[in-house]
Amino acid sequence: MSDAPGGSYTLVVDLASDASLSVGALGDRDLPAGAYAYTGSALGAGGFSRVDRHRRTARGEHDVRHWHVDYLLGHPDARIDRVVRSVGVDVECAVAERLPAGPVAGFGASDCGCPSHLAAGDDRDELAARAEAAHEAAVAASAAPEATVEVVAGSEE
Repeated sequence: MSDAPGGSYTLVVDLASDASLSVGALGDRDLPAGAYAYTGSALGAGGFSRVDRHRRTARGEHDVRHWHVDYLLGHPDARIDRVVRSVGVDVECAVAERLPAGPVAGFGASDCGCPSHLAAGDDRDELAARAEAAHEAAVAASAAPEATVEVVAGSEE
């Protein structure tokens, strides 16, 4: 996945059990079991290698907590189900704004004015479909006609 140019991505995450997380400067947060969608950007030289790092964190192979999402992915009952990505365009905030309200104010949004970049839903497949539609709409509204939207497996290496 890291061979693609950068862009924006949404991780669709299954949390199999309730979790109490300490999320850096956001403090302690309780998340109920369910589906979550975290939207971020993978711009710069490494491109989507950031998603590969998130996968390693979710597999328990990387324990450094740098971003808010690391605290969620580091929980043993969290797994990345799939990744929706917009290749070749920065639509991070536009996608996050199109998803359901987040359960943690400021999550993943410390460098922008968005309320949160973490969305929650009752059904993983429905949340994934909403994430894909959000990426499609954001790309269509962008000034990047060459940009594409892709859905890839969460466990892809």
